[in-house]
Amino acid sequence: MAHPSDPKFNKEDREESEFHEKLVAVNRVAKVVKGGRRFGFAALMVVGDGKGMVGTGHGKAKEVPEAIRKATEQAKRKMIRVPLREGRTIHHDVKGVSGAGKVILRSAPSGTGVIAGGPMRAVCDCVGIQDVVGKAIGSSNPYNMVNATLEALKAIESPRQIAARRGKKVSDIIMTRESAHGNKKSTAAAAEAAAE
Repeated sequence: MAHPSDPKFNKEDREESEFHEKLVAVNRVAKVVKGGRRFGFAALMVVGDGKGMVGTGHGKAKEVPEAIRKATEQAKRKMIRVPLREGRTIHHDVKGVSGAGKVILRSAPSGTGVIAGGPMRAVCDCVGIQDVVGKAIGSSNPYNMVNATLEALKAIESPRQIAARRGKKVSDIIMTRESAHGNKKSTAAAAEAAAE
């Protein structure tokens, strides 16, 4: 084992604390060969930094720890950035589909918590979403649910991205959203909150 004063040791230690890792599913899989079956394990992992970055990975190996390691490495390579509103919830309601799995994610007021089941909760926790309401429709297969949740998160756009695409000011987008919800905030305060 490396000594704490070793720079490599500190780097690995920092990397472990930097990411939240959640094991979503472990399956025993079999490969049929001439002499019978060879058993192995498949692991599904979700990795995130808790500040808007998340990725998912799938790994197979003869032993569970090795499958988890492979899945974690793949998840770190395939990370995406998700824009968060006030650093705690999503900007707007969104749907995601993967195979037969469909999920709906809705933004929620502060204090709601993560109301989502199983694989969806793991993804939301790793992203750093604190307030969200999620519903899975159709397949409850963890692979489909995780992929559908990621598809939904990819579809989220912040007011800044929408304003840049439409050639408008962020305050105009915020004002439209607030008037649609019947909440009359000051435009300047709303624009500052969206820019964070």
